[in-house]
Amino acid sequence: MLPLPSWAQQRVIEVNAKAIKGKLNSTFNVCVGAGRANEGLRADWQQQLAEIKHDAGFRYIRMHGLLTDDMGVYRIDAQGKEHYNFQYIDALYDYLLSIHVKPFVELGFMPSAMASGSQTLFWWRGNVTPPRSYEQWGNLIKALTEHFTVRYGAAEVASWYFEVWNEPNLHDFWNGSQADYFKLYRYAATAIKSVDGRYKVGGPATAGADWVPEMIAFCTQNQLPLDFISTHTYGVNQGFLDEFGSKGTVLSKDAQAINADVQKSRVQIQQSVLPKLELHYTEWSSSYTPADPVHDSYHQAAYILQKLKQVGSTAQSMSYWTFSDIFEEAGPRFEAFHGGFGLMNTQGIKKPAYFAYQFLNELSSKELQDNDAQSLATTDDKGNVQLLLWDYTRTLPDSINNQQYFIKDLPAKSKGEVLVQVSGLRKGSYTVSISQVGYKRNDAYTSYIKMGRPDQLSKAQVTLLKSQATGKPQEKRQILVNADGRLRMHLPLRENDVYLLKLQAAL
Repeated sequence: MLPLPSWAQQRVIEVNAKAIKGKLNSTFNVCVGAGRANEGLRADWQQQLAEIKHDAGFRYIRMHGLLTDDMGVYRIDAQGKEHYNFQYIDALYDYLLSIHVKPFVELGFMPSAMASGSQTLFWWRGNVTPPRSYEQWGNLIKALTEHFTVRYGAAEVASWYFEVWNEPNLHDFWNGSQADYFKLYRYAATAIKSVDGRYKVGGPATAGADWVPEMIAFCTQNQLPLDFISTHTYGVNQGFLDEFGSKGTVLSKDAQAINADVQKSRVQIQQSVLPKLELHYTEWSSSYTPADPVHDSYHQAAYILQKLKQVGSTAQSMSYWTFSDIFEEAGPRFEAFHGGFGLMNTQGIKKPAYFAYQFLNELSSKELQDNDAQSLATTDDKGNVQLLLWDYTRTLPDSINNQQYFIKDLPAKSKGEVLVQVSGLRKGSYTVSISQVGYKRNDAYTSYIKMGRPDQLSKAQVTLLKSQATGKPQEKRQILVNADGRLRMHLPLRENDVYLLKLQAAL
C-alpha cells in the first residue's frame, strides 16, 4: 500500500469479535414520524412505509391530524346530536398493523365542530384551539379508545402509546395556556385509563424539551396517570416553525446538539418523583423546517448516526421526523427535492439519510466493545461481524445558512483513511461486503443537482436516481482469516462518509 500523504490522517478502529459489550441498543427504530393521518390513506405513502419498514424495521409511527376534519371523526347534526365516525382511522390503522407497524397515537388536532375557536395551522387547517367543552373532548377520546379495544383487542392496544396533542408550548400549535393544556391532558388521560388501566398515556409533546418538570408535577399533584414523557428537539439555532425555510436555518455548531436536550430531559425525570418514567423524543431531526436542503444532503446520514450514538439508551425512542416527503403542512410541494423532512422524497427516491437507518437495521443484536466515537460493531452467533462507521463533520461556513449552502454540489474533502482491525475471528474464509453513503455514494441529491434541479422529474429521471440510491454493497471481497483470527482493512475516508462492512463467514 502507498504511504499516506503528509497531510492525511489515519483513524484506527479496533474490535474483537469475542468482546461482547451487550445487547445492541435498538431505540433507533422504535418509532418514525409522518406528516398527518389523512396522508396515510394514499397508496404511495403506504408503499413507501412498507418499503422502509422492510429496510429499517420501524416498529411504531406517529403523525399529526388524527382527529382533524379531513379524517371525518366528529360532527354535530342539526338537532345538536353528536356523531362519531372512525372509518378513516380504521382504514389507516388496519393498514399499519397489517405491515406490523403500531400506532404511536397523537391525539389532535381539535375537530372544528368541537373547537372553541377558529385558529388553524398548516395548509390542511388543523384546529389548534381548546375544546368548547372538555367533557365532549373526554367523551370522544373514551369512545375512540373503546373502539380501538373492540376492533384490535385490549392486549394489542396496551402495546400502543397515547400522546396528548403536539407542541402545546407554541401558540401556533395551541392557542390556550399551559393550564388549558393540562386540563386537556386530564380529560384525555382519564378517558383512556377508564377503558383499560394498562393503556399508556403521556405528554406534553412540547417543542424544545420544554415543560417536563411542570408536566410531572401537575400529574403527581393531581393524581393523574403519566406513563411517559414526550418532547421534541431539532439541531438548529433559531425558531421552531418555518414551513417554507424563509428565515434561513443554521445548523448548530454545538457538538452536543440534540443529545444535550435528551440528557437534560432524562435528568429532569430522574430528579422528579417519577424517576423511572419512559422518555420518548417523538420528533427530532437536524432542522425543524420542511424546506431545509440539509435533509436531502449526504451530510444528513452521518449526522443521524452521530446523534443516535451520542444519545444511546437515554431515551426509549428517538422518532425521526419524518419517513417521507409526502407531507403537506405547507401544501403540496412543487419540487422533487425541496428540503423536505423525509427519508424518501415524494417519488420514493431514497435520500442518504434513509441508509443511516437501513444500515443500523442490518447490524446484529450483540454489540461489540468499541472505543471509537463514530462507529458501532456487532456480531451474531455464527461468527459474522458488522461494522458501521462514519465521519461527521459540520462543514457549514459562517455567515451562510442551510438554504444557501446545501443546495450546492458540495464535494467532500479527504479525511485520510480508516484502518479497520478485527481480531477474535474464526479461522476460515469470509465474504466482506462494503456499502457506502457519502458524496456521490448512494447520493441521489447530488445527482439531482447535476441534472439542473428540475422541479418535475420524468419517469426516466426517477428510475435513474433510484438506481443510484439502493444501499446495495458496491464491493465484495473474498478473504481468508488465518489462525491468528485477525483482519486488517484500509478504507479511504472523506467528510461525512458512512461505511457498512459486513463479514460473512463461509458455511
